[in-house]
Amino acid sequence: MAELTHFDGAGQAHMVDVSGKAVTDRIAVAEGWVKMRPETLALVEQGSAKKGDVLGIARLAGIMGAKKTADLIPLCHPLPITKVTLELVTDAALPGVRITATVKTTGQTGVEMEALTAVSVAALTVHDMLKAAEKSIEIGGIRVVLKDGGKSGRYEAGS
Repeated sequence: MAELTHFDGAGQAHMVDVSGKAVTDRIAVAEGWVKMRPETLALVEQGSAKKGDVLGIARLAGIMGAKKTADLIPLCHPLPITKVTLELVTDAALPGVRITATVKTTGQTGVEMEALTAVSVAALTVHDMLKAAEKSIEIGGIRVVLKDGGKSGRYEAGS
């Protein structure tokens, strides 16, 4: 099993020293979903939710979340993010919204936490915007599906 890098020899939490790592292009993709009743999903698709454009506002919130990751997660490095995209797609089979975030940087550490934060904040925003219509909204499935760049190389979920 891999060593936990955020603890020193005495078991104390610390920020990992990445100063000796090579600067490389890095990418991470994360996904998640927000499940709701079909009639709540219809509000999203029709653009008739009381608080406005659910998907557009959640997209912006996710981008902002990615940019604030180091402020939220204590041991994350502040990174020069070069790209954040969020895709929010309605899915009648869920029923709900599927969220995918892609984050890129050129640096000494990866952007998995930024991608996960983007999905999480977007999902929370969808919930916030629809909670007046439905109290039983469920958020789940948040995970990294791709990371690439750096010493550990490429990871793809399911491969």
